[in-house]
Amino acid sequence: MANLNFNKAILGGRLTADPEVKQTTQGTPVVQFSLAINRKGKDAQADFINCVAWRQTADFIGKFFRKGSSICVTGSIQTRSWNDQQGNKRSTTEVVVDEAFFVDSKAEGVGGFEEPSFQTPQAPKFEEVAGDDDLPF
Repeated sequence: MANLNFNKAILGGRLTADPEVKQTTQGTPVVQFSLAINRKGKDAQADFINCVAWRQTADFIGKFFRKGSSICVTGSIQTRSWNDQQGNKRSTTEVVVDEAFFVDSKAEGVGGFEEPSFQTPQAPKFEEVAGDDDLPF
């Protein structure tokens, strides 16, 4: 039997709160957030998935996304545990985000992000050359 280890999560949902980028004691940017993901079916239920992003991905999410923004993230599922201040053992399962992507169009976006506008360059104006006989081909 093959040794298969594969941990990849792809999620699309809406942010439940404004993301707040913080810094570790070493100055590394980190953002923790929760995604609301609607379940399919008749019931209007949603799952709330905890996520964490680091470094440039954390800065990107903090800069361009707000509460209610649609976002797509890819990453891996991680479970970690620790002892709280009272000595109780605590644990959490979260998605460690590797990539984050825009989902909303400019008109649907939440939070006032405005995509850069690009202008289509004008077509160059060519003039007709008389006497094709002088061309070498």
